Amino acid sequence: MCASLILIPFISVLILNLPIKGMKRLAFGLAALLFLLQMVAVLIPDAAFWKINHSFCAGIFNFELGADILSKVVLFCIGMVSLVTLFSALTFVKDSDEKFNFINILLIAVCGMNAVAMAKDIFSLYVFLEVVAVSSFILIAFNRDMPGLEGAFKYIVLSGVATVLMIAGIALLVLIAGSTNFSLIHYMLIAQNKSLIVSLAIGLFIVALFIKSGLMPFHGWLPDVYTSAPAPASVLLAGIITKVAGVYALIRIVVSMLGFSASIQSILLFVGAVSVILGALAALTQSDFKRMLSYSSISQVGYIILGLGSGSVLGIAGAAFHIFNHASFKSLLFINSAAVESRLGSRDIDKMGGLAKQMPLTSLTSVIGSLSCAGIPPLAGFWSKLMIIIALWLVGFKGYAVIAVLGSILTLAYFLTLQRKVFFGKPSDEFKDIKEAGFSLMFPAIALAVLIVAAGLLAPWLLKGFILGFVPIIGG
Repeated sequence: MCASLILIPFISVLILNLPIKGMKRLAFGLAALLFLLQMVAVLIPDAAFWKINHSFCAGIFNFELGADILSKVVLFCIGMVSLVTLFSALTFVKDSDEKFNFINILLIAVCGMNAVAMAKDIFSLYVFLEVVAVSSFILIAFNRDMPGLEGAFKYIVLSGVATVLMIAGIALLVLIAGSTNFSLIHYMLIAQNKSLIVSLAIGLFIVALFIKSGLMPFHGWLPDVYTSAPAPASVLLAGIITKVAGVYALIRIVVSMLGFSASIQSILLFVGAVSVILGALAALTQSDFKRMLSYSSISQVGYIILGLGSGSVLGIAGAAFHIFNHASFKSLLFINSAAVESRLGSRDIDKMGGLAKQMPLTSLTSVIGSLSCAGIPPLAGFWSKLMIIIALWLVGFKGYAVIAVLGSILTLAYFLTLQRKVFFGKPSDEFKDIKEAGFSLMFPAIALAVLIVAAGLLAPWLLKGFILGFVPIIGG
């Protein structure tokens, strides 16, 4: 059942914390196995496993679960990024008790994210978004240092604002529809599409999810949080948490509940375009490795929103594919940042140079991640961006298609700058004796780089079936 992807991580936390000798030593292996099995399970087309679960835990929560192709893409990404995060924690979380605590919080975050990916009603979606938010807050402040506490404070404040807006929107929708089910609310919105209360509820919900997605101009928290969080938390936040808690939730709400009215499409396209361009321009001006990647994330999420705003099957399939690509190449690049920081003790790219000789694997995987992010063929990022650009052009949003192309040029520009300054510039005498990062960072980096290349090479043969899988969801 779909519920197992929620219950198993939760039960694992309970089991690991039983007062039994040796449980702490099992934590890493158990978590790694669960994340790997989740990735495998998503690839198994078993209709019985993925059927909707009605009234799960009836009388307590009474919510519905289900997984379509969009949910499965996100569930795969959750398993993948969580596994990468787990390995990176081996380098940055040294104390065994702290490592055990980190794994527990990670499992709870996965439990919440899995539930968000499969929720079929608006209140359950909200409840599990809060589970993810609380877990994220703890992970950001995990080191209990001043930057982490400041970032966590900013995150919890802005998340609180989004929560208030979301609760207000839910209250209005339930007042009108008498239900929290996506489908029932959707039919109500069709019948009362000109109602002022409906418009207000929709507006509140969209703004709340824009905040959680870190889209411009609601992005103020994101660069500070990604930069100040511990390296493993940054990988998880940038790779998947923001995508699940903001981007995926927005796609699900629009596709399953709100629909594609002209006004909603206009808002999505405008915010997506602004995020693509301004995020890329902001990344060009950064000297901090992680901060540059943070603004890059804002820009790349803008592409996903442009694909959603197209309102077409091709565009939304492209958006889903870009969620996968963003999870892979951005996790890889944050791992690369962590590798450099672990060896140099600095993230200032202006003080680096020539690291390709000392850190060849980090350099090579960083090039692959950067080129995929910029949409260079035949890497995976090229195909998702191409799908989004073609979708925008075909439905008549040619100006936004041009903006998407321009955004990729800017992306290539700041990543070429990053590569030149960090890996291929003049070697710095200060860092001439450093060595390649350890196994716990290089293994996930190499695995992600191989996945990016493989996904890009296989995409021409797999995309037709992938796109057709979105037809029942979009109704196109």
